Amino acid sequence: MDETAVLAEFDRQVRQQPQADGVVEREPGIVRVVSAPDGWTGISWADLDGLDVDAVIAAQVARFAGQAWEWKYYSHDRPGDLPARLVAAGFEAGPVEGLLVAEIAALPLDVELPNGVRLVPVVDAGSAELLVRVHDEVFGGDHSRIGVEVLRRPDTVQAVVAMHGERVVCGGRVEFHPGTGFASIWGGGTVAEWRGRGIFRALVAHRAGLARAAGYRYLQLDASADSRPILRRLGFAQLATTTPYVLSG
Repeated sequence: MDETAVLAEFDRQVRQQPQADGVVEREPGIVRVVSAPDGWTGISWADLDGLDVDAVIAAQVARFAGQAWEWKYYSHDRPGDLPARLVAAGFEAGPVEGLLVAEIAALPLDVELPNGVRLVPVVDAGSAELLVRVHDEVFGGDHSRIGVEVLRRPDTVQAVVAMHGERVVCGGRVEFHPGTGFASIWGGGTVAEWRGRGIFRALVAHRAGLARAAGYRYLQLDASADSRPILRRLGFAQLATTTPYVLSG
């Protein structure tokens, strides 16, 4: 995989052409998404070289006035001091994650689950509630929006939960980006007592298989420091890092 070329394609196909429920707006150096309160709102792509960076930042703050939103920064975005300028403008940086990408054809797609664990597709309100429940337990916070989104967008989002009896132990989703070569996976957190048993890897393989069946070439995700070593062993390459810079409304 030509990592430089794939990163450029990811920027062009996914970041510059976001497929969101909200309105996509463009101006020089900026692509932003303005969504309803239950959707993602923020800057999906930025290249501010040659522009008045502080003035562009101030214009985005004014555009999103009154709501919380995110400037999704990637380590190759320009200028290099953009993070410092965002912090100076009042943004708070979230955890740094790795932008990982793999060619699906090179990934292991065999799903090997521990004895007694089964995968259940998220297709109705009951299974969506299980997905939300395991996200809330593993990551904290309220993830009810994810359950709504999965059921609302069945053509572009598919989700699955791992069950042991009636206990939900893991869950995640794959999002398809029509018209591109990329699908992305999200979630995948496993409850504490079931970690280290291969469930995370099995859910990656399952969702990669769904993406392959849908005709996608690449699988992308934002990975925490804990999951990066596992994913690299599976065949993912880290192309950049990404950091959410958040401004409260």
